[in-house]
Amino acid sequence: MNLLKSLLRLALTGALVAVAAFAGWRLWQHEMDEPWTRDGRVRADVVNLAPDVSGLVAEVAVHDNQFVRAGEVLMRVDPERYRQALAQARATLTARRAELAQRQDAAHRRAMVQRVVVAEEQIQAANFALTGAQAAVAQAQASLDAAELDLERTDVRAPADGYITNLATFTGDYATAGHAALALVRADSYYVYGYFEETRLARLAPGDAAQIRLLDGRRLQGHVDSISRGITDRDNAQGPALLSNVNPTFDWVRLAQRVPVRIALDPLPAGVALVAGTTCSVKVQPSAERARPTT
Repeated sequence: MNLLKSLLRLALTGALVAVAAFAGWRLWQHEMDEPWTRDGRVRADVVNLAPDVSGLVAEVAVHDNQFVRAGEVLMRVDPERYRQALAQARATLTARRAELAQRQDAAHRRAMVQRVVVAEEQIQAANFALTGAQAAVAQAQASLDAAELDLERTDVRAPADGYITNLATFTGDYATAGHAALALVRADSYYVYGYFEETRLARLAPGDAAQIRLLDGRRLQGHVDSISRGITDRDNAQGPALLSNVNPTFDWVRLAQRVPVRIALDPLPAGVALVAGTTCSVKVQPSAERARPTT
């Protein structure tokens, strides 16, 4: 009986050691070999919206974090100055057309008179004046088109469906052409960037299925879209003479570089609202060929 108990204790101890060894080996394999990372970020395309004309902000038609549709008016620059500019451009075009009609009539009358009555130089001068009047009309028409465009651009519209984020422009502010006044997060552009250690890249390829786990516990599905083809080499900066400025020191402990891997998201579950910039974990399931261990 004592011998049987000893054998049972020995077998149980051996089984526990084997289970612990197997668990340690699997943990080591998971940590060192499997393509996963806790360093993931939810990202999205952010459109910096800048007015095409300058002026006082007459109206901000949206509020912070509002969802907007493509083509919806977001803000208006005071249009009064641009209405006046349009009226002036129309008046200028009318004057240029009248001048053109006068030049056409003068050139026609000189062309009908016999050459012995009117000198050749006068006929050429009339034709040159006509050409100049035609160019002036074309220039006035272009100025009118530009004035109409400026008036139209006093309305800043959404280029795509998305969310207005971090609104910091208000009625009465002065908007400067080309300076961003609003930020729009495109609703259809969310994706994930997973920063994988370079030792794991051999087991990744575009098309591989990926599981994304947000910090609040929600899980999303996706697939590898692409792998970055370059990161900055901080040990080989460019020197003042356009030569390599190589770091003269070397750290004996070298950490694996992290390479961005873009993960495209599959259709999101109902009720899931993503926030660009939040953290997540990413685990990739390699295809059967790459997942199979080499012998």
